[in-house]
Amino acid sequence: MNVSFFDQFSSPSLLGIPLILISMTFPALLLPSLDNRWITNRLSTLQLWLINLITKQLMTPLNKKGHKWALILTSLMIFLLLINLLGLLPYTFTPTTQLSMNLALAFPLWLATLLTGLRNQPSTSLAHLLPEGTPTLLIPALILIETTSLLIRPLALGVRLTANLTAGHLLIQLISTATTTLFSTMPMVSLLTFLI
Repeated sequence: MNVSFFDQFSSPSLLGIPLILISMTFPALLLPSLDNRWITNRLSTLQLWLINLITKQLMTPLNKKGHKWALILTSLMIFLLLINLLGLLPYTFTPTTQLSMNLALAFPLWLATLLTGLRNQPSTSLAHLLPEGTPTLLIPALILIETTSLLIRPLALGVRLTANLTAGHLLIQLISTATTTLFSTMPMVSLLTFLI
């Protein structure tokens, strides 16, 4: 069987059905069921504690007007946590190693923050396009460069995040392959590779 190192990033399937669809229903089992009581069991208590902890960490540095972002940011954090934990299950993969997933999350959030900044503080948002003390001849070129930099930011950050996640998984795959391959011929080198 000829398998490349990058096959670990493709979604496994059974009878043509991607197993990620089945495994993505698993986190729904962790959601609390509706009940008349506030806290029904230890799992609900743990979930409530985790949501409060994330919300407190996200919202402490913000003023009261920024607290309207609490629901979407907390939901995003919990979603990313569950999606990344999903990669630990057998026959699944981590969807955040896919460029499409990272760009699908990066672009709308970037656009929302950009439009919110332009709506609430237009002069401050536009002031980022031109640093203070710029010579007059450089102003048109610098505005074009800063605008291009601003527009390309979600793409660049999405590609960078995907490359970092892929590099980490690929490094682990290479080390484990080297360890198992070298074990029969050079056990000490294999042990050293395993320890590294």
